[in-house]
Amino acid sequence: MGKIISIANQKGGVGKTTTAINLAASLAALEYPILLVDMDPQSNASSGTGVHDGTRGHSIYEALIGNAEIRSIVQKTEIASLHVAPSHINLVGAEIEIADLPRREYRLKEAFDAIRRDYAFVVIDCPPSLGLLTVNALTASDSVVIPLQTEYFALEGLGQLLNTVKIVQQRLNRALEIEGVLLTMFDARLRLANQVVNEVRQYFGDKVFKTIVRRNVRLSEAPGFGKPVLLYDAVSTGARNYIALAREIVENNAGAATQANGDAPRTHTPSVEYAP
Repeated sequence: MGKIISIANQKGGVGKTTTAINLAASLAALEYPILLVDMDPQSNASSGTGVHDGTRGHSIYEALIGNAEIRSIVQKTEIASLHVAPSHINLVGAEIEIADLPRREYRLKEAFDAIRRDYAFVVIDCPPSLGLLTVNALTASDSVVIPLQTEYFALEGLGQLLNTVKIVQQRLNRALEIEGVLLTMFDARLRLANQVVNEVRQYFGDKVFKTIVRRNVRLSEAPGFGKPVLLYDAVSTGARNYIALAREIVENNAGAATQANGDAPRTHTPSVEYAP
């Protein structure tokens, strides 16, 4: 059974969607079947993988409100083992629409029941808020990755996110864990960036990933071409950072991260198989 990982931080500009796209693509390059779920109405995770946001009737919005099976809205990408459940602008109003529905916090979890055995990992790009969409994602997830930029005010607002995670753990999903804190936008030349790294490691200890995502022009350019950085420039610093993160997550989930077909996790050089 696949592991479901949410990428969450209500603070914008921390590399949340960049992480969702490139972690999913890197796991797929390691030959795991991956589903990337775009829960952000801005649809950046969809466009960043070359998938136009879901047309009406074919997006995660329909699966969330119960008008479509999630399998029917999944789209293929250039990477054969990477699929995307795209977003739609209609998600803006989804929180209001499902607010009065029974088991409103479990809508996404129940939608996943039909497909989670098809994938080794499901990666969810959460919206930059702590509303009902994010709560649905956390309730459906096994763990959460928290991207944190190595800049001033890095820890600002983090307490609110951790409190939301705690509430979900207590009331909705006791199995939810913090997969790790990911340091992003790191510039080794800046004293402040190094200070933030040290502070975060002191605060979170071994919950901080060893991998640090450095500032990288290629990483910033790739979404404009509708590609994960691995397809845009496979030898760039950004691509190497996210492959390292994917390997770290696989190692941390050696027992749980088995492929849908039961094969052992891959440990060789990553490859990218293009979908026909």
